[in-house]
Amino acid sequence: MHTERKSQSVLVVSSSKKSYEIFNEMLSLGSFSEISAVTNCVEAKRILCDRNYDIIIINSPLQDDFGLELAIEASEDSAAGVMLLVKGDCYEQVSYEAEAHGIFTISKPTNKQIIYEALKLLIATNMRLRKYEKKTASLSAKMDEIRIVNHAKWVLIKKLGLSEEDAHRAIEKQAMDTRQSKREIAETIIRTYEN
Repeated sequence: MHTERKSQSVLVVSSSKKSYEIFNEMLSLGSFSEISAVTNCVEAKRILCDRNYDIIIINSPLQDDFGLELAIEASEDSAAGVMLLVKGDCYEQVSYEAEAHGIFTISKPTNKQIIYEALKLLIATNMRLRKYEKKTASLSAKMDEIRIVNHAKWVLIKKLGLSEEDAHRAIEKQAMDTRQSKREIAETIIRTYEN
């Protein structure tokens, strides 16, 4: 079974121009469509308010902050996979806190191969989470439709004296006759009888 893969957008937050050049070179080899870069937390927060990214790489420390708080905010406020690179002497402490927020932490110094492999893991995890998000959204929409249809049935029961079975059949029949969804019919019934 072959699934279609979309290219990933990446935000690199790094004070070091050299680090950004390394990330850009490495990312241009893979399935990354857009690579944006900023040098500090303020710029990163601003850009993250305007758009979403699939992957966020934070190379700490930054010009204006260490970067952990930015990583935590990014992981909580978006569905992006977040990678935080930290110096080896503080790796254990930072990774312990970061892991609780689903942030992938890498100890520096490191090499391109480790970062690339970590990115691939991050992408795989991100894709899996997005599948679950789609399933959750679909189930939520179905539950919402059931709630609205049930509400409309009770409106018909109360206003027209129909049985629950007759109210259900009336909604289904009208949906088939008008080629509309049961939800659309239910919303019309609710607007008609409750306003």
